[in-house]
Amino acid sequence: MRTFLLATAALLVAVPAAAQSVDPAAMGALVDQGTSHSEVMNTAEYLADVIGPRMTNSPGMREAEAWTQAKFREWGLTDVHKEGFDFGRGWWIEKSSVRMVAPRPVQLTAIPIAWTPATNGPVTAPVIVAPMKSAGDFAQWKGKLAGKIVLVSAAGTGSEPKEPDFQRLSDADLAKLDTYEEPTWDPAKQQALTARAGFERALAKFLADEGAVAYVSRSRSDGKLVHGEGYLHHVGETPKVPGVEMAAEDYRRLVRLASIGKAPSLEIENNVHFDDSDPKAYNIIADIKGSDPRAGYVMAGAHLDSWVAGDGAADNGAGSAMVMEAARIIKASGVKTKRTIRFALWAGEEQSLYGSIAYIEQHLATRPAWDHVPSADEFYYSWATRFPITPLPGHKDLAAYFNIDNGSGKIRGIYAENNMAVVPIFKDWLAPFASMGASTVAIQKTEGTDHQFMQAVGIPAFQFIQDPLDYETRVHHTQLDTYDHLKSADMRQGAIILAAFLVDAANADKPLPRMAIPTAPSETDAIGQSAK
Repeated sequence: MRTFLLATAALLVAVPAAAQSVDPAAMGALVDQGTSHSEVMNTAEYLADVIGPRMTNSPGMREAEAWTQAKFREWGLTDVHKEGFDFGRGWWIEKSSVRMVAPRPVQLTAIPIAWTPATNGPVTAPVIVAPMKSAGDFAQWKGKLAGKIVLVSAAGTGSEPKEPDFQRLSDADLAKLDTYEEPTWDPAKQQALTARAGFERALAKFLADEGAVAYVSRSRSDGKLVHGEGYLHHVGETPKVPGVEMAAEDYRRLVRLASIGKAPSLEIENNVHFDDSDPKAYNIIADIKGSDPRAGYVMAGAHLDSWVAGDGAADNGAGSAMVMEAARIIKASGVKTKRTIRFALWAGEEQSLYGSIAYIEQHLATRPAWDHVPSADEFYYSWATRFPITPLPGHKDLAAYFNIDNGSGKIRGIYAENNMAVVPIFKDWLAPFASMGASTVAIQKTEGTDHQFMQAVGIPAFQFIQDPLDYETRVHHTQLDTYDHLKSADMRQGAIILAAFLVDAANADKPLPRMAIPTAPSETDAIGQSAK
């Protein structure tokens, strides 16, 4: 550790004088706090091991909301509060068991699908293999599902991994990220996505109308991994039929048995609970006040909510812990900034980025209102296509947003998100951290987490490049998402770099360059010709 600190101090002294808003003394204080006095793994361990899964509006999430606010206050942050938005029902699992009872007894790997109801004791019934991908498939199975446990997925053929489960990015991998991709707009593709968005809701109604006892979907991953994702969380839309997601290997066994003889029978017992005590979900907000109230603020965020197959450690307890640690590091170091630094822990990200969108609509910009309550998928796929965008007075105040949500892997750089003007600035800000492995500024645009829709209303919003580790291959949303898969040295590095970027952005002479507020795009290839 002593050698590491001396090397880092030497590097900080060598930061080029031309670097914009990089203060070597401030960087040294942040590195010292983030290494010799780090608390990031204590935070991550409490979130994962003590609180555990944090499904939005569940008891676990309510505990996390209270605990994270208490930690921010303990560290001296100000204006610590929660901001509510309409979400729907809470839901959590007490216990579950799925067994094949005929033609032989086998304990199966499965998990209740989120927001499906309890079985109210064990239910036993034969299976019927009835794969359905769209509402057009329902007619084939009408009148055939009563009293059955319905296997609603195709069997698939299994797969063997082509790449190692655990990876770190090579120089060649990083170089491939720095490629500009021209934005495209395809109305037909958008319409297809929106049309598919209501299928989960339609399937739930069809199964209930047909008198199914329960239903089973196949895990998308081999290796006995399960996820339990479900999206029907609104009051009045939650399914009436219990559902489980089953490990792909167990699922395919059932399909094979059904194809060669008498259909196997399953016993399913799901002891799950709804929580309707408060339909609002809450984002957690905390500030470190800047010296100039007219200068606006910069912001870091990560989503606090998780799925329930594991403990939500990598997704996204890791990001939440690094955001919280960045707040602690900055406050404890005594570094002062011109702009306020705001920290946000989002709710509802796993369903459709609800928390960060709620913040946008409360503080930054609005889009035309819905004329109905959209499904989660419809909300996600359509929100950014609703024009015009109307900036709110607070739009100009948010100078930069930085997001962490790709597990616990080491930060290797930052995505410029097609904002070409920030590239030289970010290269300067990363210069002190080359010896920590972070030096890449990639123009590439990324999606799928909470910076996405801030960017879509013209906010300079960015995501960091992280080593993938085994995040996508094994951990993401599965029962393996536990503390054991977090890398402590990587998380200490990540918290330090996040803190540094926040300080740099908060003290920069000028706010980061903004891209234009988007307007309704033209169809990319309206005359039917593809670019060659």
